[in-house]
Amino acid sequence: MANVLGLIEVRWALAEDQALQDVTTHLLGSTAERLVLGQLVAEDGLVVAGSPFATLVFRELDANAEFSSLIADGAWARAGATIATVRTSARALLAGERVALNFMQHLSGIASLTRRAVNAVAGTSAQITHTRKTTPNLRALECYAVRVGGGVANRTSLADAILWKDNHWVVAAQQRKSLEAALAAAPADVSVAVEVDNDTQLDAALAAGVTHILADNQSPDRIAEWVRRAGPAVTFQASGAITPESARAYALAGAKLIAIGALTHSAPAAAIRLDVCSATPSL
Repeated sequence: MANVLGLIEVRWALAEDQALQDVTTHLLGSTAERLVLGQLVAEDGLVVAGSPFATLVFRELDANAEFSSLIADGAWARAGATIATVRTSARALLAGERVALNFMQHLSGIASLTRRAVNAVAGTSAQITHTRKTTPNLRALECYAVRVGGGVANRTSLADAILWKDNHWVVAAQQRKSLEAALAAAPADVSVAVEVDNDTQLDAALAAGVTHILADNQSPDRIAEWVRRAGPAVTFQASGAITPESARAYALAGAKLIAIGALTHSAPAAAIRLDVCSATPSL
C-alpha cells in the first residue's frame, strides 16, 4: 500500500506540518544531526496499521532512515509492546514524529475497530466492509486499514460499480424512468447493486434481475424477511448506523456484507507513542 498515492499523502502531511521548517529542533544546532533510536510503543492493545506510511515519513526526511516493523500491519499488539523502531538523525525523528504518529494512530484505530466487528460476526458467512464515508484525500489509506483489520474491499469511488440509491429512485420517478430501463444501459463489465427501502422497490429490483441488494437503515428482522423472499442467489448488504455490537444480528439475519461507516468516520485513534531511547545507538 506504500505506493505512489501513499507517498503523495505523506508529502502532503509533511508539508502541512512544515516539517522542514522545524524551528524548535533548530535550537539543537549540530546535535540534531546525531543518530538516535526511536521506539513506537502501543499504550493499549491494538491492531497495527500504517507502518508503511510511517516508514515513508522518515525516509522523506532522511534517505538513510531505518524503520523496522517488529509487529506487522494486521497483527495484534499488546499494551506496552514495541511496534517498530526507527534509526535516523534527531532532526528527522523530531520533524517526522507527529506525522508518523498521526498515520499510525488513525489507521490503527480503524483497523482495531474493524477487528472488533469482524470478531463479532465470527462463525457466520457475513463479512465486514467499509463505506465511502471517509476523510477527504485519505480514502485509500483508510480502506487499507479496514482490510488490515480483517474487513473486505467495497466500492471506493463512483466509477467502481453501479450503486442505485434512494435519490436515484427519486430522480428516475420524476422522469417516469423505471429501474429496469435504467439498468439496461449498464456496462456489462460493471457490477450492479440497488438500495431498496420498501417491498415495492425490492420487487422492482428483483424483476430487473438485480442480484446485489443494499438494505440501508433496515432492521435485522426486515432484512431476514427480504432474504427469504429473494432467495439464495441474491446477496444482501446491510448498512446504516451499524456498530460492532449490532453487526452479529445483521449477520444472523442473512446479510452477507455488513458496511459500517463508523469504521472510517468515527474510529477513535489508537494510543501509540514514540520514545527516543536514552542510549545512543551504535553505528
